[in-house]
Amino acid sequence: MQTQLTKKFKWSLLPVIFTLAWPTMLEQLMQTAVQYIDTAMVGSLGTEATAAVGATSTVNWLIGSSISALGVGFLSFIAQAYGAGDKQRASRTASQAVLAVLVTGILFTILPLALSGLVPKWMQVDPSIQELSSTYFFILYTPMLARAASIIFGTMLRAVGDTKTPMRVGIWVNLINVVLNFFLIYPTRTVSIFAFSLTVPGAGWGVVGAAVASAIAFAIGGIAITAALWKHPVISPKGQSLKPDLQVLRPCLKVAIPNMFQRFGTSLGYVVFAAMINSTGEISTAAHTIANTVESAFYIPGYGMQTAAATLAGNALGAKDKQRMKDLARMLMLIEVCLMIISGGLLFTFAPVMMGLFSKDAQVIALGSTVLRMVAVSEPFYGISIIIEGMLQGVGKTMTPFVYNIIGMWGIRIVGTFICTQLLGYGLVSAWACMIGHNLLLFCLFVIHYLRGKWNPMNRLSA
Repeated sequence: MQTQLTKKFKWSLLPVIFTLAWPTMLEQLMQTAVQYIDTAMVGSLGTEATAAVGATSTVNWLIGSSISALGVGFLSFIAQAYGAGDKQRASRTASQAVLAVLVTGILFTILPLALSGLVPKWMQVDPSIQELSSTYFFILYTPMLARAASIIFGTMLRAVGDTKTPMRVGIWVNLINVVLNFFLIYPTRTVSIFAFSLTVPGAGWGVVGAAVASAIAFAIGGIAITAALWKHPVISPKGQSLKPDLQVLRPCLKVAIPNMFQRFGTSLGYVVFAAMINSTGEISTAAHTIANTVESAFYIPGYGMQTAAATLAGNALGAKDKQRMKDLARMLMLIEVCLMIISGGLLFTFAPVMMGLFSKDAQVIALGSTVLRMVAVSEPFYGISIIIEGMLQGVGKTMTPFVYNIIGMWGIRIVGTFICTQLLGYGLVSAWACMIGHNLLLFCLFVIHYLRGKWNPMNRLSA
């Protein structure tokens, strides 16, 4: 029995998988910790401040995920080139990624700044906080060129197995953000440390201070990750032409465009989803914002493993190693299920405690705890979807995840939430129930796709 188990699961792959996954997990953990701190700091200013910051968060996802989709195209191409030992092709791809950063960075600076006054209205934000929410959104998108560099260049470095550099840059960005928050959000005040009293200077800018702190941190991060890419021994774009190279761009865009439409479509769904929740009242908005923040920490194992899945699948395809691809899929899903069962159990157990970190409002805590415990039960199922989708991204097959995610988002989550909240008058619990239905549908669709063998291009089965 032990021999059969060893044949089925190649335990020797564990060090390779975790070497790639743990820096990404730590990076995401730091980002989430800072998000927690941001939410707690802003939350101390009151429920209105929390709602003003959280009301446009789904628009942030919409823009950020659209840029991330381009990164997936470059990840697939570079990972396969790296697996095949073709460093020249990997380096050429890096120069095209620089071009992509310039185009998307400028585009997603101009559009958000021009529309910042309208976004809170579109999101059905309470009129009393629309101006503050608009100001926060405007400041946050000022350094979008640097943010685009962080997203795309970080993805490229991970594609060649360098997950530590993005991690280090991310840690510094988050630390800078926290320190600046401390001085910009609060006014000058006296802090008592043991028997000593210390006057701490502060700008007292509140929500605006939180936005300025994030913008400065993003700018520094973009510069740092660009410098790291330029010095990289494998994928430095130094000396490469920045003119469009269709031999590189075509296959990258073939992967990126379906992923971009997927992320745009699902993120737009998040915007609509949040807007419907915002329309149910300030308590629901605050509970939803905080619950989303809390939940994100418990998805870290899943998305850390997805990065490893995409990179290793691309490498295996580049090396034409069919058996390794199969072994990786089995091991990754086994590890993912175990991790998500643990994280889901912790989320279910500590949901009220986690909500209490960010709000003192009993209604917000109770409502947020309820929806968090609901979603905790579905985490292991969603984890399987994350891994299969990651492997599909790595081998350049992004059309299937696009179709599945759009069906789930708009066919289940949005339609269901509209019926529940807008027609039947139900609240946040019903909306999150629709979200869970969406996740379970993805699990079913991806598992069927995996069992049919269509996820692996080296199989004879057509995709």
